[in-house]
Amino acid sequence: MHGLNAVQLFAVAAIPVLFAITVHEVAHGWMARRFGDPTALMLGRLTLNPLKHIDPIGTVLVPALLLFAGGFIFGWAKPVPVTQENLRHPERDMAWVAAAGPISNLIMALLWGLMIKLVLTVGDLFPAFVEPLLLMGQYGIVINLVLMVLNLLPIPPLDGSRVVAAFLPGPLAWRYNRFETFGLLIVAVLLFSGILGRIIGPPIRFLQSAVYSLFGL
Repeated sequence: MHGLNAVQLFAVAAIPVLFAITVHEVAHGWMARRFGDPTALMLGRLTLNPLKHIDPIGTVLVPALLLFAGGFIFGWAKPVPVTQENLRHPERDMAWVAAAGPISNLIMALLWGLMIKLVLTVGDLFPAFVEPLLLMGQYGIVINLVLMVLNLLPIPPLDGSRVVAAFLPGPLAWRYNRFETFGLLIVAVLLFSGILGRIIGPPIRFLQSAVYSLFGL
C-alpha cells in the first residue's frame, strides 16, 4: 500500500496522464506534417505544452474520477486537426498518422519502465522521492498501454479504425467511417457494461508484463 494521500496520489498520476495524452496527439500532428499536412503546425498544436491539448472533461475530469473510483484510468485530449486531403497519399498516409498515436504510447510505456529501473538502481540517493516516482512510473506504464490498446480498437473514430479504413475500397471505407457518429457511444456502452475491460484487459496485462520483464522489474 502506498502512503500518499488523495491529493498527492492525484499529483503523481496527473503527470503521466498529461504526457500520455499530449504526446499521443502531438504524434498524430507530427506524422501528418511529415506526410505533407501542416494543419497542426499552423494551428500551434505541434507542442508538448499540455495547455494546448487539454480537454476539460477528457483530460481532467474523467481521469480524476476514474482514479478515485479505483477503475482503470484513461482519458482524451482535444484531437489534433489533420487535413487528409493535404497528405501526399491520403489513404495510405492517414494509416501512418493514426498509428503514430498508439506507437508513441508504447514508446512512453517503455520510457516509464526505464525510469522505474533507474529509480530502483539509484533510489538510495533520494529516498524521499522513491515511492512517488515508482508510483508515477507504474501509472505511466498502465495509462500508456491502456491508451495504446484502446485506440487500436477498430471502432471509428479510434485510431485503429483509420488504419483499417486505409485498406478498404473507397465506398466500403466511406460506409465504415460513417459509424464514427456512434463510435464513442459504442465505446461508452462497452465500458460501462464491463465488456471493454474483458476485451482490452488481456493484451494490456500481457504488454505490462512484457515491459516489466524487459527491464527486470
